[in-house]
Amino acid sequence: MFSFSRHHHHHHHHRFEQRMHGHHGGGGGRGSRGPKMFDAGALRLVVLQLIAEQPRHGYDIIKEIEERAGGGYSPSPGVIYPLLSMLEDLGHVAVTPDGNKKLHTITAEGAAFLDENRALVDAVQARLPGAGHGRGSSGLRASMHALKGVVIERAQACQPGDARLERIQEILQRAADEIRGLE
Repeated sequence: MFSFSRHHHHHHHHRFEQRMHGHHGGGGGRGSRGPKMFDAGALRLVVLQLIAEQPRHGYDIIKEIEERAGGGYSPSPGVIYPLLSMLEDLGHVAVTPDGNKKLHTITAEGAAFLDENRALVDAVQARLPGAGHGRGSSGLRASMHALKGVVIERAQACQPGDARLERIQEILQRAADEIRGLE
């Protein structure tokens, strides 16, 4: 009885491995140089965060991640482009044709998703050695990105002529004045 169950388990495991291997399509994501810095979920957040900062082309995203990773990591197009398609399918980014390229812009859903995962986004960004280049500015950059994300998200939720838009601008203006006035 015991040997039967062990045999059964082994057979099941083998089938599971085959299925897993088949699912990965023969390791198509191994095109990147250097260590694998992100798993798929983390990379998705990084890409979404970059698009939240400004609309970008796929190529820009690859270059930006490479730069922030200090050149030690470069995500392959074979990873980034399918990821962008997935974000588009999920409704997290909107795509507009820009010449022969595609410009990706974050949607309200994408901004909300980033917001829900803000702690994770910040943690993932903190892993990028190029984020601050030792100037102690990575925390500041993260705060700036968070601010930008929330402003864009709130502004998208407002109708034209909404009084909240004016209040957002007043808050931003006040913050800018206070920062400028620092001794």
